[in-house]
Amino acid sequence: MKIKLFLSYFLTFLILFVFYLGLKSTNQYDTENLIGKKISNFEITNLYGSKTIDRNNLLKSEFTLINFWASWCSPCRVEHPILMSLNKDKNLKILGVNFKDNKKNAFKFLERLGNPYHYSAVDKDGRSSVIFGIYGIPESILVNKDLVIIKKFIGPLSNEDYKLIQKIIK
Repeated sequence: MKIKLFLSYFLTFLILFVFYLGLKSTNQYDTENLIGKKISNFEITNLYGSKTIDRNNLLKSEFTLINFWASWCSPCRVEHPILMSLNKDKNLKILGVNFKDNKKNAFKFLERLGNPYHYSAVDKDGRSSVIFGIYGIPESILVNKDLVIIKKFIGPLSNEDYKLIQKIIK
């Protein structure tokens, strides 16, 4: 009888202790810790064919802006003119990663609004985006020629973001 009482107290204490630890820890997903780190190896399917895009493609320019977008994403339409302006800069290449989208709709989106991307990839199921710490779209990551993440932009790029990118890449 005393053993059963002791076990019930012990289990109750153990359960309460586990709950306490769970409440005390933070589960907020934060990608700020990615800044200053190198992009790991990745391979993403090209939007226009069977070839893949990998980190070697990004080594070809001084800076690369990796932009995650979709045709169904309203904020992606808002930032699109900024991407079109950034496309004109010689020090910057833009990799567009189409996120969980219908390919036909993605092509229509780019045909209607213009294609700012030097490289276009597709992440149909969202698995490749996890490598980059993406948890929503639009999101953009600016990397240098050594593939070190300089800045991460969560949400649509703004005019202030445009100015910051221009300042960094000059």
